[in-house]
Amino acid sequence: MTTADRFNLAGKVALITGAAGGIGRVTAARLADEGASVVVTDIDEQACNELTDELTAQGHRALGTALDVTDKDSADAAVATAASTLGHVDLLINNAIVACPVPQKLHEAPISLWNTDLDVIVKGAVHCCQAVLPSMMERRAGAIVNVVSVNAFAFYGHPSYSAAKAALVSFTRSLAVEYGPFGIRANAVNPGTIRTPAWAEQEAKDPAVFDALTQWYPLGRIGSPEDVAAAICFLASGSASWITGSVLTVDGGLTAGNSVMARSVEGN
Repeated sequence: MTTADRFNLAGKVALITGAAGGIGRVTAARLADEGASVVVTDIDEQACNELTDELTAQGHRALGTALDVTDKDSADAAVATAASTLGHVDLLINNAIVACPVPQKLHEAPISLWNTDLDVIVKGAVHCCQAVLPSMMERRAGAIVNVVSVNAFAFYGHPSYSAAKAALVSFTRSLAVEYGPFGIRANAVNPGTIRTPAWAEQEAKDPAVFDALTQWYPLGRIGSPEDVAAAICFLASGSASWITGSVLTVDGGLTAGNSVMARSVEGN
């Protein structure tokens, strides 16, 4: 990482949900590298503690705490623990999901699948925002970054996940407008296909799945967690001080157009 690639987050306290996952782990590490004190949260407490130990061993300030985002009391407790240990949360990264790369068809999916996606992705973000907003409003500063998905804007499978991510886009804009007067910014990062452990089940069934998906990406590769982490850090930093209510798409050109169709039309 060069100097030009860096975003100064020194003195900030950043809380990230779903930090035990592929994007979450890399984002937590990148936030720490940028100088932030990192609150590593996940429903998997052991994974939180392991990542916290790794970051601490590297000389970073980090705190690990279990957080079930579907439980408002759990969100309040995590933010309170962060405040008493590292300081008030300046940056909130809503990243938690329940990985389900091969969902059932819409007409076969149990309503519990919809409840889970909506509870974790939408209500989870609401709970965490409600926990951090009072202190951000008091200090008249703060940044919230919600991790959404290209699924929020077009159908690429998984209806319940797509619907939840679309709701999170709308929620991001609501936050930006309502809390902008308090100096609080809210934005979303919009990733395409990212190579993470969440794809393990699908890759086990089809080892060539990423090769098949690559053809749809104009940049000719699948995304990495590092791509998303860099975008998150940008939106969380002072470099984005006049950006709010925006969706930063990080998808290798997927949603810019249909590259496979374009090649077919051109006869290539």
